[in-house]
Amino acid sequence: MYIPILVTAAIIKKESKILIGKRAPNRHLAGYWEFPGGKMETGETPQECLKREIKEELGIIIKVNDFFMENEHQYDQKMIYLKAFECEYVSGEIVLKDHDQIEWVEVSEFVNFEFAAADIPFINALNGE
Repeated sequence: MYIPILVTAAIIKKESKILIGKRAPNRHLAGYWEFPGGKMETGETPQECLKREIKEELGIIIKVNDFFMENEHQYDQKMIYLKAFECEYVSGEIVLKDHDQIEWVEVSEFVNFEFAAADIPFINALNGE
């Protein structure tokens, strides 16, 4: 039994597209696509976490809007409790740190990417499933 790690995910929208990132080779789940985000720090709200993580990982400023949904997922050695929020891109140029590739994609294009297992429920919800 593992203590869940609290993690946030940003569903960042810009016009009709959503930002996804491919995990860099030296990272856990390397090669899988995900909604960017990260681990919450002590005393931090999920919204504060998302703003900080997106600034650190991608170098951009986002506005965190509505809560989207949450999901628990057990990976081999850890359990994550993932909270996703709808966000919007505000400003900044993307700089890759935790990802080796990013894409702005339509929801209908998600089928072309292999997502991390914890993100699949979000993909399904965005597809209206």
